[in-house]
Amino acid sequence: MLWSLLKIILFVVIIAAAALGAGMIMETEGGVRIAIGATEYNLGPLQAVIGLVALVVAVWLLMKLVSLLVALVHFLNGDETAISRYFDRNRERKGFEALADGLMALASGEERVAMAKAARAEKFLHRPELTNLITAQAAEMAGDRKKAEAMYKRLLADERTRFVGIRGIMKQKLEAGDTETAMKLAEKAFALKPRHAETGDVLLALQATQNDWAGARQTIGTKVKAGALPKDVGKRRDAVLALQEAKEIFAEGNSIRAREAAIEANKLSPDLIPSAVLAAKSYTEQGNPRYAQRVLSKAWQAHPHPDLAAAFAAIEPDETPAERLKRFRQVTRHHPDDPETRMLLAELNIAAEDFPAARAALGDLAETDPTQRVLTLMAAIERGEGASDDAVRGWLARAVTASRGPQWVCDKCGQVHSDWSPVCLGCDAFDTLSWKVPVEGEVKMPGGAGMLPLLVGAGPAVPAEAAPASPVKGTEMPPEESFARPPHADYADPEGDGVAEYAPEVEAPHEK
Repeated sequence: MLWSLLKIILFVVIIAAAALGAGMIMETEGGVRIAIGATEYNLGPLQAVIGLVALVVAVWLLMKLVSLLVALVHFLNGDETAISRYFDRNRERKGFEALADGLMALASGEERVAMAKAARAEKFLHRPELTNLITAQAAEMAGDRKKAEAMYKRLLADERTRFVGIRGIMKQKLEAGDTETAMKLAEKAFALKPRHAETGDVLLALQATQNDWAGARQTIGTKVKAGALPKDVGKRRDAVLALQEAKEIFAEGNSIRAREAAIEANKLSPDLIPSAVLAAKSYTEQGNPRYAQRVLSKAWQAHPHPDLAAAFAAIEPDETPAERLKRFRQVTRHHPDDPETRMLLAELNIAAEDFPAARAALGDLAETDPTQRVLTLMAAIERGEGASDDAVRGWLARAVTASRGPQWVCDKCGQVHSDWSPVCLGCDAFDTLSWKVPVEGEVKMPGGAGMLPLLVGAGPAVPAEAAPASPVKGTEMPPEESFARPPHADYADPEGDGVAEYAPEVEAPHEK
């Protein structure tokens, strides 16, 4: 409101000043005389002012006309001018519209439309780093691998798009199964962008599948230095790779170098179970059983595992059951309530023929966590305490169909593995195996009937009604005289033949 009032007052003042100035000029005597040759022009004051204004306007128009003519000459010569900029802006507008339409078509799955829009955008923009990428991705969606690869190769010529081109060709080679070429391309892409997580993971997986453990360790180190991987995770994965290097060296027969590699792997990650087992084996072969026991005890503190117990037993293979039970206290004092510790104590007491202690060690595991191993141990305890064959067979029948308990399971795809591996056999993921119980509905690993080794010559076989109607595929009940050795009972080494009826997994008697 106030601003409108000010504008009105200003307009009135300007009009008044103009009228006052015109009146003063008209009242002024004299004028302007212009002589051109023999012709003279006499102008009054007002006419002179109007003529001056007209002259200024004419000069301005003449200058504009001259500049227009100069711009036209430059335009025809190919130089940048206002006219060329106008047409450039028009082409750029059309190009970006086509580019946006191409991106929308690509996102909606219309690959043919996306390629057409990309071609139109290239016509107006001349930006191959943008249009070639859309064309390549649209060609991939359409199944035209040759055109996609050609577009990705064009991206290699520009420094800004070289990584995108290499990554695109790498993914195509992976889909085609050419892992050797894919790994070389992954190495080049990783060298360009070491912080790129996906490329680093692909390179690491390819190196692991091809057993290039040294190259994989170098990749891990680069990722840690670039900040693409936390230091603790990098240290763990480096330990996994060092473990695989040690295994290969063991296989080659270079025992000294293998021992050093195994010990290095354990130092990098003391809680890595396979590395602790291998390091303990190395220390034992070097004649350092105390170091071996210390390594296994430290790993048991981190996570109890039957492989650690088996390795601990292998340190002193000729000891008596009582001596073994005493020596194992170094391990069993840690995590006394863990199911693995309780099952270990039960097996050791069974080997020592102390069946009440074995039952006490198991406690209520048969009800709270009835795995195959727990139920098999209960059958051994029942047999040792003189229970009837029907009671023993009841435990064994339950063991056949019970859960196998914790196993090596891939955290990414859920596949169950019989042994630890650095790379998942199902999805090729690196360092994703964890010791845990498979999820509900997971297919059990074959070997459920292999948990029935405790009744050697204990009477007739389990009756048909006690056996499962449809056992797990690949699992058949073997005859009693051919029962297999249980997977984790090799720490029990009883003395004498009498206990072999309850723990036949250790059949050789000791020599004191």
